[in-house]
Amino acid sequence: MERKKLLRIFVIVLLMVNIFFTTTSFAQIEETEEPINEGVEEIEEVEVEDSVFVVTPSDIPVTTPVLSTEVPIVPDELIADRLSCLEKEMPLTFNKTIRTFVDYFTVRNRKYAVVMERRKNLYFPIFEEYLKKHNMPDELKYLSIVESGLNPRAVSPAGAAGLWQFMPGTGKIYHLEQNPYIDERMDPYQATEAACKYLKELYNIFNDWELALASYNCGPGNVRKAIRRSGYKDSFWEVYKYLPAETRGYVPQFVAVIYTMNYLKDHNMVADTIEYPMQFDTIQVSRNLNLNKLCEQLNICMEDIEKLNPALKKNIIPGHLNYVLRIPSDKYPFFAENRNVILDSCSKDCEKEINLITVQVAQANTQRKIVYTVRNGDVLGKIAARHNVTVSQLRSWNKLRGNTIRVGQRLVIYKKGAVNYNANSNNTTVAKTEPKTTKTLSKGVYYVQPGDTLWSISRKSNLTIDQLKKKNNLKGNDLKVGMKLIIG
Repeated sequence: MERKKLLRIFVIVLLMVNIFFTTTSFAQIEETEEPINEGVEEIEEVEVEDSVFVVTPSDIPVTTPVLSTEVPIVPDELIADRLSCLEKEMPLTFNKTIRTFVDYFTVRNRKYAVVMERRKNLYFPIFEEYLKKHNMPDELKYLSIVESGLNPRAVSPAGAAGLWQFMPGTGKIYHLEQNPYIDERMDPYQATEAACKYLKELYNIFNDWELALASYNCGPGNVRKAIRRSGYKDSFWEVYKYLPAETRGYVPQFVAVIYTMNYLKDHNMVADTIEYPMQFDTIQVSRNLNLNKLCEQLNICMEDIEKLNPALKKNIIPGHLNYVLRIPSDKYPFFAENRNVILDSCSKDCEKEINLITVQVAQANTQRKIVYTVRNGDVLGKIAARHNVTVSQLRSWNKLRGNTIRVGQRLVIYKKGAVNYNANSNNTTVAKTEPKTTKTLSKGVYYVQPGDTLWSISRKSNLTIDQLKKKNNLKGNDLKVGMKLIIG
């Protein structure tokens, strides 16, 4: 009996041990798989955006990228080794910051990297051609992904535009034409030529590609300041913490993009379709040209013209620009055979629309000066809102250091003027910026202007406030713009 009892106890103990190890094994599997499952859920829900650049859903093609639900776990050592294999002229450092951005593109925002793979053949050949022409590192072609997401029409909130995100002032320095009809910052060829020149100049300043990239983002002045604050260190990672916050993520993001675009398949990311550039020929536009009519004549859609000429802002091209227009190659033979007839047809009735655009530009650029006298209870924010300007503009126009203003103080305000346009005439005139209701002291009459008070009018008319009130039967101090006051 005792032997059977001992045997029974032994069997129970064995069963308990087996259950323990089985449970432990499953627990370990669950701990390993849980983060991967969470990662997959994030990928399915993630929006295609980034802290430096933003690609809106409308920029993403309708078709869904091919993304495996299995996200490979890649150790640091392997990423570092792969980067060392990619390294050529530019240093591709690996550290925790780089790893964070690699994970962003390969785990959290995989769709974005696949869309870049789909688009790259549209622009990489152009970048490679110009980089080779200027004897610059081929890796710089990936910078446009960081800057614009390979979108030639990308415009940042700050006003930077195009594949290489030139600010208006910098674009003008590098001879990128910007007018009501075209913006060459959005032209892939012109902008790439300018970007190469700019990057090369920045490299010549710092003799270091990482610092050149940093200065492309925040300006050479900020990089010099970071170098001074670091004790005159001469590498990006040594001055890293002294750079602006956005720039600290700029170079690491560039390195992560290079890695991701070269190892997409190793992270189970494959583009379902690849976009290729449209073959084109060019025509010199030396007379006014209506692009809608040109599309009708050549039997092409406006979308093709826009893709080939992303710098165009209007559907009219004035002849004086001598613009070089790209059209699909298969349409060029027909155009060449019928050139004069097509251009004559497409140049009719352009004058009115060009005049209207001229009016709109003049209206945007015309300003009239008014003087506002601060009243009791006024603050800068209230005055700015009333005149549809900003507080910073008020400060700038009046050389104010802070927000303090006093009653009776006169503030200069510049407001947009008006433009007269006659649709039936080819003549465009800018309206006088002076308001119609102006003061006429010679007749003893004054028309109240914006910002006027009884006190300010009394000073102009050499009358007391009581005399003004008596002459005009005023019971209080309230005035309305345009009100007629007797001052004689």
